[in-house]
Amino acid sequence: MTHQYPTLLQPLDLGHTTLKNRVMMGSMHTNLEETKNWERVAEFYAARARGGVGLMVTGGIAPNPEGGVFPGAAGLYTDQDVANHAIVTSRVHENDGKIVMQILHAGRYAYGPDCVAPSPIKSPISPFVPTELDAAGIEKQIADIVQTAQQAQRAGYDGVEIMGSEGYFINQFLVKHTNHRTDDWGGSYENRMRLPVEIVRRTRAAVGENFIIMYRLSMIDLIPNGSTHDEVVQLAQAVEQAGATLINTGIGWHEARIPTIATSVPRAAFAWVTKKLMGRVSIPLITSNRINTPEVAEQVLSEGCADMVSMARPFLADADFVAKAAAGQSHLIAPCIACNQACLDHTFSGKISSCLVNPRACYETELPLAPVDTPRRVAIVGAGPAGVSAAMTAAQIGHQVTVFEQSDKIGGQLNMAKQVPGKEEFWGLVDWFKAMIDDLGITVHLGHAATVTDLQGFDDVIVATGVHPRDPQISGQDHPSVCHYTDILQGRVTAGKQVVVVGAGGIGFDVSEFLVHDAPATAQTPDLEHWRTEWGVGDPAQDRGGLVASGPAPTPAARSVTLLQRKAERPGKRLGKTTGWIHRSTLAMKNVQMAGGVNYEKIDDQGLHVTHGPDRLDAKVYPADTIILCTGQVSNRTLADQLVAAGIDPIIIGGADVAGELDAKRAIDQGLRVALGLG
Repeated sequence: MTHQYPTLLQPLDLGHTTLKNRVMMGSMHTNLEETKNWERVAEFYAARARGGVGLMVTGGIAPNPEGGVFPGAAGLYTDQDVANHAIVTSRVHENDGKIVMQILHAGRYAYGPDCVAPSPIKSPISPFVPTELDAAGIEKQIADIVQTAQQAQRAGYDGVEIMGSEGYFINQFLVKHTNHRTDDWGGSYENRMRLPVEIVRRTRAAVGENFIIMYRLSMIDLIPNGSTHDEVVQLAQAVEQAGATLINTGIGWHEARIPTIATSVPRAAFAWVTKKLMGRVSIPLITSNRINTPEVAEQVLSEGCADMVSMARPFLADADFVAKAAAGQSHLIAPCIACNQACLDHTFSGKISSCLVNPRACYETELPLAPVDTPRRVAIVGAGPAGVSAAMTAAQIGHQVTVFEQSDKIGGQLNMAKQVPGKEEFWGLVDWFKAMIDDLGITVHLGHAATVTDLQGFDDVIVATGVHPRDPQISGQDHPSVCHYTDILQGRVTAGKQVVVVGAGGIGFDVSEFLVHDAPATAQTPDLEHWRTEWGVGDPAQDRGGLVASGPAPTPAARSVTLLQRKAERPGKRLGKTTGWIHRSTLAMKNVQMAGGVNYEKIDDQGLHVTHGPDRLDAKVYPADTIILCTGQVSNRTLADQLVAAGIDPIIIGGADVAGELDAKRAIDQGLRVALGLG
């Protein structure tokens, strides 16, 4: 059979075993292991095995308590732990999959007072100063990692990944930024790289030849005093000699102030880093970060950037990624939009990870797509994220679905979000919605504002009519200079050169991002060289750690923008846990001025008049060609109220239910759950 992705779907011979394709599901810490519900953990991985992935990597498993990412993090210490993990490996093997377990020692990143490191230097992302290990302490850490690999082998894993990147314990030994030692484990690079080499060598001796040892190597640290490319090559060659089967690419430390996996990062933005190592070692290399479609993966491999690709979050979005690609159905692959909202934001908040696009991720046993015994006729009003989610799910389990949408296209507020530079992936999400609607045979009436009469005779009516902009009731807001965010993002109004944005929530930040650029976003991924220049990402062969000495060089903003909010706190404080800093940094680089604790007094020809604080002091005028209102939303319940008055009891979801910050994550999850509960 001739495939559209011949390189991606080609087997990879590892000597003692062969992977059926060049696709790896990279490690993600989902917090599933911490639930101790091993049936749930097993089904998560089994679903991806059934979906055709060549190799999977678990979330990080601690080699000892001090190395856990947080107190109580999953480890592999007892016979019972081994038996629990065997449930997972058996299920994966039953479904023709292969799985390796990641051994992750957090070092100074461990969120607890017992953390240890090469030197007592506190991490900027943790409040704890680590204990400096003595020689005996280092030997203990090595022995614990080796023992954990042996435990993984007993549990039936096909191998282990030794986590040597992202600024964790092993990475901390490699660079002078965190290793100030003067003994045999510090000083020269040969001494600093001794730890990973010893770990790989002793692990290979302990597990034998017929066991995968993958080493995750930080190929570009993106921190001051990070590794050079020559050091990366030296370590890779030493790790190969020590017995590694594969080398996986790690990009950036967690404390790095360069985005590496967010939506705004161009696709395959770091494949060039792996390519620089190709040919310098003889074992296969895996590349990583922002590879989210089979087309991108195929291109990366066919261009010789790597021998294999690692995609992590795309397998949260769609467990059947590989199977759909192999079947010529790539248009039906649910796209990872790299938003971090339900995956990393959940992980770092101690919640179970999931996916904005696919709320069933990590909830496979709780939210099965079981066919219904008695199909129902279901009407859904509104084709935004909530309505489409409900429609797709209802159709997937056998209901007969009709969608009414008053505009001429599906997608709702996503059609505004996708105009924002840095949110190009939202184009693909809307396209996927369209493809799924067609594939599932859902009837859609576009340009049709549903009435009570239209909705009579259905078994269920779901109202997903979204939101309206909230009226902030500012004196003079009818001034010609004033418009709503919807006017800007839908192209009805073009902003002038001096703009004031009223409201600094997620929408205010998006609108400000839109304004500082010359043109709206398109479906094309951002230009990589331009992005690297903007953020100051260099080549580690010339710039140590991959940071350009002169720093970021952002393009000047297209407009002068001031972003204001009523709340007396730092604007952007409530943005996503793992992406908020990126949005704040992006606007700061474009010289967007921000202020909180502002009272909006009036708008006139002079501009926006404000005072500050509860005592309304420090009066000030912000001159503006355009004043844009991003002051929240209110639910659109007109139709829902009419239905109730007519004796029809609708189910209200999405923004029509709760008019939050245009929360697509909540809307899609709610749509799915409501559809599963019909009847």
